[in-house]
Amino acid sequence: MQSVISVDLPNESYDIAIAPDSLEQLGSLMAKLNVGKKALVVSNRELFRYYGKSAIASLQEAGFEVASCTLPAGERYKSLASVQKIYSAAFENLLERSSTLVALGGGVIGDMTGFAAATWLRGINFVQVPTTLLAMVDASIGGKTGVNHPQGKNLIGAFYQPKLVLIDPKVLSTLPVREFRAGMAEVIKYGVIWDAELFVQMEQAASLDQLDHLDDGLLQEILIRSCQAKATVVSKDEKESGLRAILNYGHTIAHAVESLTGYRLVNHGEAVAIGMVAAGQLAAYLELWDKAAAQRQDALIRKAALPTKLPAGVNIEAIIEALQSDKKVQAGKVRFVLPTQIGAATVTDQVPQDLIRQVLRQMES
Repeated sequence: MQSVISVDLPNESYDIAIAPDSLEQLGSLMAKLNVGKKALVVSNRELFRYYGKSAIASLQEAGFEVASCTLPAGERYKSLASVQKIYSAAFENLLERSSTLVALGGGVIGDMTGFAAATWLRGINFVQVPTTLLAMVDASIGGKTGVNHPQGKNLIGAFYQPKLVLIDPKVLSTLPVREFRAGMAEVIKYGVIWDAELFVQMEQAASLDQLDHLDDGLLQEILIRSCQAKATVVSKDEKESGLRAILNYGHTIAHAVESLTGYRLVNHGEAVAIGMVAAGQLAAYLELWDKAAAQRQDALIRKAALPTKLPAGVNIEAIIEALQSDKKVQAGKVRFVLPTQIGAATVTDQVPQDLIRQVLRQMES
């Protein structure tokens, strides 16, 4: 059964299509987008071995002239050097402004491919085919594209919307358990900041730590409700001038932890889980929500087998310093997304540095 969620924007509206075995429909769906006949599939090498042939065969069957570009996997390769490889492949295959870059992979591949699409020939078409849970529920939707700078995560980028997001839940069968759990961090985020019913559904589930432990109905509910949450927020605030900032819940401290550990020790979802624990504690101390709600959140994070403590050896003062280079800093003040109840959140820059330090100390391993 296919579910279609619309992301309604003033200039670049598009659909999120969710259906088992939909990877085989990639070509026919792209053919309906009124794009040119040249496509470049960008993926990482391991993922391409699993799904590259299916994606290319579907595109060729629909009449597309298809080339591919494979990159190393991992956050540390989310760089301008990797984007340069996409540019080179685009040049070698004579991509035109009507051509399409197809991102087949997780959030790293999607972010880099989107940035390449935004900047090659001043903008060509872009389609997201996310293959990780994290990318399906978060990274592939909303048009945030970019790469990391040595001094911080996602400091180089652009808002650039895809023409289509195609989600095939069956590709999750090859996703490593650790990456599945990373995606659950973003799902929990939606429950905390937006969708209290989704939060309760996850509380009632027997387990959240492995794909095999979820029944198909809950997985479909997770995908649909998470995508709907993000689509709704992005439709209201495309360029993050207000409401969309709540989607950064847990990400302020997460980005600092990722950067300080060289993008090697914890993955993005694990860092977000740590950041949500910290933000939940900050909100409790500031009496924005009660301690019982914070405990419910942390219990859900543990249920997904995600970390609730800082990685060993991470210097708290280094985190405090790294926060100052976060994209969300305004007038020198760090802005935090903090929950006010299960299903709602606010953005504030009124978080004392000493309180941040206190909470982080409580989270030391």
